[in-house]
Amino acid sequence: MSQPAPSIVSSTREIDPALSALLRGLKPGQRIRITQTIRVGLKQWTTTVVGVFRALNYLATGLATDRVPEDDIVVVTVHFTKDNGELSSVTLDEQSKIETIP
Repeated sequence: MSQPAPSIVSSTREIDPALSALLRGLKPGQRIRITQTIRVGLKQWTTTVVGVFRALNYLATGLATDRVPEDDIVVVTVHFTKDNGELSSVTLDEQSKIETIP
């Protein structure tokens, strides 16, 4: 029996297992829709972007490099190309949603 794929881990908590599975299955060239909710104080906005998936990796922010290098904040980053040709990237949090588009 095969072991389940490990979850993708962000800086402070695991990414939702369903989102983790979707991310592991993405192939360069697939169209995706990313929806994120941004909260500032009591206000929040939802934003959506569509593009073509390029890669998934981790971004070490360097926030803790002056203290203890092993304490760096590391976040999951999705790289994609928008429909207008712009190369873009977003970091994921617990509110992030990604869908594949046929």
